[in-house]
Amino acid sequence: MTLTRKGQATRERILEAATDLIAQRGVAGTGTEDVRKAAGISGSQLYHYFDSKQALIRAVITRQAEAPLIPGEPIMGVLDSFDALRAWADAAIEHQDRNNGRGDCTLTLLAGELSPTDEEAREDLCNVFLRWQTLLHDGLRAMRERGDLRPDTDLDELSMALLTALQGGSLLSNTLRTSAPMRASMNAALAYVTSFMV
Repeated sequence: MTLTRKGQATRERILEAATDLIAQRGVAGTGTEDVRKAAGISGSQLYHYFDSKQALIRAVITRQAEAPLIPGEPIMGVLDSFDALRAWADAAIEHQDRNNGRGDCTLTLLAGELSPTDEEAREDLCNVFLRWQTLLHDGLRAMRERGDLRPDTDLDELSMALLTALQGGSLLSNTLRTSAPMRASMNAALAYVTSFMV
């Protein structure tokens, strides 16, 4: 669907309202009527852009997949050095510090609620996580080719360990309302990376 500038602004307002409500209430606690009221639009406008709650949630997943940890910066940037990985980990920890896990619609939250019940949403989330793993894998491969990592480094395992540290740290930090789990998981993952460094 090709949208006018006004249409794009309306669609973005709907997504912002849905994202904010999901952060506060979760997916199950957020209805399309709640989103309609929060966005200040009519029901026909809402269904013009999103024909179902599932379509709206999938759009929120896409939106959050592109949301950077640091405003104005790429979602991950080029992670092809230990310093870049450290800066990425620090950004994740600082992000958790800023909100103590409150008021944030993360892919971790969406995955926890949607994966068992919505196969299309699970596939969307899976694709995002695999894309992020690929970014990590590409950076680690550049490090290995440059001679920073040992030739026998398993890049699949190492990139998955980093991604798991991010998502697991986010889950526990959101649950415990503290950045301590994120700090612990990211530091442990980076220590694992250094164990392969030449």
